[in-house]
Amino acid sequence: MNIQLKIRRFNPEKDKTPYYQTYAVTAEPTDRLLDALMHIKRFDDGSLAFRKSCAHGVCGSDAMRINGKDGLACKTLIRDVADADGATVTLEPLRYFPVQRDLIVDQTPFFEKYKSVKPFLINDEPVKEKERLQSPEERNAFDEATNCILCASCYSACPIPEQTPAFLGPAAIAQASRFNDDSRDQGFDLRLPVLNDPAGVWPCQSHFECTRACPRGIKITKLINQTKRRIKAALENG
Repeated sequence: MNIQLKIRRFNPEKDKTPYYQTYAVTAEPTDRLLDALMHIKRFDDGSLAFRKSCAHGVCGSDAMRINGKDGLACKTLIRDVADADGATVTLEPLRYFPVQRDLIVDQTPFFEKYKSVKPFLINDEPVKEKERLQSPEERNAFDEATNCILCASCYSACPIPEQTPAFLGPAAIAQASRFNDDSRDQGFDLRLPVLNDPAGVWPCQSHFECTRACPRGIKITKLINQTKRRIKAALENG
């Protein structure tokens, strides 16, 4: 089928403002959107800039706005976004980030917020024998959050940063939940100041946009609300 890719272009080194450029592409309905982008890059316009790596939905590199929704180009099939021959698919960079070039954004603020929740196991107790053991039930308690690939789709999909730019964001809170729910971890008190901050978990209004955008199917809104309840319980118990 023949489709039109309408791509938001911007090179801060030479462009004063962003603009849209449309490319005609022939693709099969079962082709990935990333395949269409690669065809343009290889054969039509080598100046087009976007990130990619594994191309299998594992690295999270090619997250972007696709027809106004956030997702991975490598996990989006042409038939998912183009319902007829001649359809136009609009591609834009993730929201809330400085654009470095075209579909590439600077994710430094995203990873700074991620690092602020101390997304690693915290436990200074001596390890008995060789490792800290867990039951299958204890492992399942945080299993879902381990699927996060830090693609930032959830952050871009969330409406809250538009009102509250300092908002910690869905991914960072989900990663804090991953370790707070880990029976081996003892770092909740160290994460609490960041999570309980006015820009921490509380700006979340449960729009569920982060959950809908997650390419790994993580119920992020649920994890955020669980974190809110954990904080309230901790504060009530002193």
